[in-house]
Amino acid sequence: MAHQTPLGSSASHVSCLDLWREKNDQLVRQAKVTRLPLRRQQLAQDALEGLRGLLCSLQGLPATVSVLPLELTVICNFITLRANLARGFTEDLAQDIQQGLERVLETQGQLEARLEHELWGLWDAALRVSSLLPELLPALHHLAGLQAALWLTTNRFGDLTLLLQTLTVSQSSASEDMLLLLKSWRPPTEESDAPLTLQNAQGLRDVLLTAFACRQGLQELITGSLPKALSSLHEAASGLCPRSLLVQVYTALGTCLRKMGSPQRALLYLVAALKEGSTWGPPLLEASRLYQQLGNIAAEIESLELLVEALSITRIPEAHQLLIEVELLLPRPDPASPLHCGTQSQAKYLLASRCLQTGRAADAAEHYLDLLALLLDGSEPKFSPPPCPPGPCVPELFLEAAAALIQAGRAQDALTVCEELLSRTSFLLPKRPRLWEDARRRTKESPHCSPWVSATHLLQGQAWVQLGAQKEAISEYSRSPGPASICEQGCTSDMALQQLQTAALISRGLEWVALGQDTKALQDFLLSVQMCPGNQDASYHLLQTLRRLDRRDEATALWRRLEAQTELPQENTAWSLPLYLETCLGWICPPDRETLREEFQTSGDL
Repeated sequence: MAHQTPLGSSASHVSCLDLWREKNDQLVRQAKVTRLPLRRQQLAQDALEGLRGLLCSLQGLPATVSVLPLELTVICNFITLRANLARGFTEDLAQDIQQGLERVLETQGQLEARLEHELWGLWDAALRVSSLLPELLPALHHLAGLQAALWLTTNRFGDLTLLLQTLTVSQSSASEDMLLLLKSWRPPTEESDAPLTLQNAQGLRDVLLTAFACRQGLQELITGSLPKALSSLHEAASGLCPRSLLVQVYTALGTCLRKMGSPQRALLYLVAALKEGSTWGPPLLEASRLYQQLGNIAAEIESLELLVEALSITRIPEAHQLLIEVELLLPRPDPASPLHCGTQSQAKYLLASRCLQTGRAADAAEHYLDLLALLLDGSEPKFSPPPCPPGPCVPELFLEAAAALIQAGRAQDALTVCEELLSRTSFLLPKRPRLWEDARRRTKESPHCSPWVSATHLLQGQAWVQLGAQKEAISEYSRSPGPASICEQGCTSDMALQQLQTAALISRGLEWVALGQDTKALQDFLLSVQMCPGNQDASYHLLQTLRRLDRRDEATALWRRLEAQTELPQENTAWSLPLYLETCLGWICPPDRETLREEFQTSGDL
């Protein structure tokens, strides 16, 4: 009968409003239907198009106070469904919010004023209008919740604070504490006969509270504000926190407590995180850090093995509810975040390197070979180093693999890995005739010899030592650039390069000792001390050689210098060495240093 009634009459208006509301409610019910994922996705997409068409119908007529609550509710349902299907908020959603606010002002005849307002100005004006039209308040607060979600995801915290202060004017308008403002916000209760919504304002407020507490807690954890982080993360855990997010929050709480010196409490949270769901990566990685801090190497390695296994499992994503969820408002984990557990290859590298560092050479060798296989056979995913802390580049991965193989007694395999690396870095090798010519002329433009190439020769030399081929070992040690070459490159301040050259000289010197050629060994040990005066390994090898050559005065003078160095307070070194180089230095450490000290202390010659 609607077509028989004049369009401008009251009966027509009521009839259209009922039809529009019925259409909104039908589309909301359609979007909430739980069916098979593909079918559900199609129904949701159809519902979105239906809401878009309904919104066009409503906004094609002049704005009226009687229709505006429904129109604002349709806008909220449309934005909610659109953000959910897109799995995030986009800036163009602000246009839908702005149009709703302009329609509010239009009812008060403020058509010119609305064009002069930015988005925050529109909110300020619309909320002042709502004080005269309380029937608009529930829908406006709902729209404000979506505006808050958009500003939260785009980091517009200043505007968000102003909006919340206005919404909570009777409670805590002077506060700038976002958590306090969100707790103080009390959206008006919707009437029982109000149009249906996909998500009401109160539910949206709870999501915002949990999301902001989680974001703030993680940021405070990264910046080191641990007590504040603990409080914020507890707030997030007690809020509207889905199980998948609770795993991450519990993991972050574990990290916080570990850093605060409460490992047992931290462990309780990590166990709770593992019980909450199937997202095991972050708690397992944090558990490995905790066990490393406690010195429980076996538990640390086991956690890393489980981490590699967990990251290898392809999990079926959970079906999302068609509303604004907490995780929708959170950014991707920052590489500095404890929730960033990386890829399977990154976890595999962490496991391999920790096995090498903790003396599990056989396991380390196998894990490194797995990583090299990923790299060489072109399979996906490619190996990529852990971003935080910075992991090794590809040549360093080869070098660590070779070091692990040597440590495991697999010298021939180590040589194969070294040859593969040299074939990939051959363009970095200087031409030997030119190198000699430049060294003879003492030019300042000597060709660059990559530390990776030098390290490869050092490792090859050690592999040949293990195979009993001393001649080949000495040849490889000799292929590292000499002291003059390094000085010309201006790299003498580079501690890693100094230690690398020192290791090559000491290693060659030890082979001369094994061949009974102490005079040649003495030259190498003297050069190594000159190259790196603070390296006590070089000094002790030199000391032993001086004693064997019966050069007592020089030995005594060197011994006194060593004793003076040990009595000085040791400064904390700000540099760290690559793992492959640390491993190499461990091989040339004098095994009988303490015995030698005791002999000198009791010697009557000193």
